[in-house]
Amino acid sequence: MWGMHHHRPRPRCPTVRPRYNHLTDLGTPNRICDQKRSLDWPGVKGARVFNLDGRVALVTGAGQNVGAGIARLLAGQGAAIAVNDLRPDRATHTVERITADGGRAVAVGFDVTDHEQVARGVAQAELALGPVDILVNNAGSGGAEELVPMSFRDTDPASWRGPIDVNLFGVLHCCRAVINGMEDRGWGRIITISSGAAVTGLDFGVSTYAAGKGGAISFMRHLAVESASKGVTANTLAIGLMGNPTRRSPLSWPDGSRSGGRANPTMWATPASISRQTKLHG
Repeated sequence: MWGMHHHRPRPRCPTVRPRYNHLTDLGTPNRICDQKRSLDWPGVKGARVFNLDGRVALVTGAGQNVGAGIARLLAGQGAAIAVNDLRPDRATHTVERITADGGRAVAVGFDVTDHEQVARGVAQAELALGPVDILVNNAGSGGAEELVPMSFRDTDPASWRGPIDVNLFGVLHCCRAVINGMEDRGWGRIITISSGAAVTGLDFGVSTYAAGKGGAISFMRHLAVESASKGVTANTLAIGLMGNPTRRSPLSWPDGSRSGGRANPTMWATPASISRQTKLHG
């Protein structure tokens, strides 16, 4: 009304509604705002999104690319990192980079598609660092072999197991190895790196890869519901085409072309961009 003194409302941080309210694991919207206000991120070396001091994180497939980026950024938040990779030498390289930055990390080489290897690897990590509080299921793609996009009609049935085993059973094995301890302690965070191919049909020739990733998304939804009341959250981060420097291209066709000319190269994600998203979902 005229003549009345009006106070300008205090700016509020916009609330992003999660698809499943029970998956929210960073606190209230105001708490998230406080965390963001205290942080000039990205762009400031050493800045923290939140404090992970005293936490132990296991990152699979962390010897290079996205996994290495996630491992280093979680270490930058204060977590001790168990760096997994199918090749122990790659895991050791990431550990060296983390320790050079002042972090704490150990290398645990194992194949996520082998349940017994996963169990031994997690036991090794926990002996060195303590119980695993955070699991990032990053190992994926085509498994031990490079993913070669191909129309389903041209695939050999023998080639189906690789993408399914690593992208679905790898997630199951790792989750099974840590979930009991997380629930017993009343706290845990599980993040699975998935793909947009798991939720959208594409003509890139990645149908079996998408089948594995899609199965993992469905599994994570059920795990989230089962574990929410016990203090454990489960989230999935679906990404697009990756610009991994260790590969010929984000998706390499037999002739070496990039995604058959069907992808917009300006939209390729990078290991650094995915690492930042993982911090916000952890």
